[in-house]
Amino acid sequence: MPPPNPNSALSPSPDLKDTAAALGDAWFAEEVRPHEAALRGHLRQAFPAVRDVDDIVQESYLRAWKTRAAKPIKSVRAFLFTVARRLALNTLDRQKTAGTDFVGDMASLPVLSDGPDVAEHVSRQEALSLLVEALATLPPRCREITVFRKLKSIPQREVAAQLGLSEKTVEEQVARGMRRCQEYLRRRGISRFEEKP
Repeated sequence: MPPPNPNSALSPSPDLKDTAAALGDAWFAEEVRPHEAALRGHLRQAFPAVRDVDDIVQESYLRAWKTRAAKPIKSVRAFLFTVARRLALNTLDRQKTAGTDFVGDMASLPVLSDGPDVAEHVSRQEALSLLVEALATLPPRCREITVFRKLKSIPQREVAAQLGLSEKTVEEQVARGMRRCQEYLRRRGISRFEEKP
């Protein structure tokens, strides 16, 4: 049977049984489909700003299908998660560059009060913005692990299990990510950033 039409995979089907049937391959049902729930959950948790999780899942399946047609895939789960993560990051980049809001009436914008902690609030918001920028400079795997551990407070063992890594690797990636973020913040005048407990 010929591979699926790439254009048809871009419009997600709510029921992946149809996709498996269209592919006409037991490999899809046995090797790919079992990872659907974990993949969707991972995307929703790691990339909550991504609106079209279905599109990313479908595109990941299509890429797995095409890759398998050319060569065997050693770990389908690892392949799917890697492809989905890259697609999600690309989607977020596109959303960020396209998401410029136009404000017609400046008077309608909310204004902070002149209370005593306004300066502290603004300073904290600037530090948070810089932290987001610092995280964006990390390699994708390092960023993902650092966000799981430090911002979402997911236990190291759980992160390791979810990503199929050793706990030592998770620990090293977090240390590397935190070191690079602190250097980034230091270069921009923030000497100390309180971590989430």
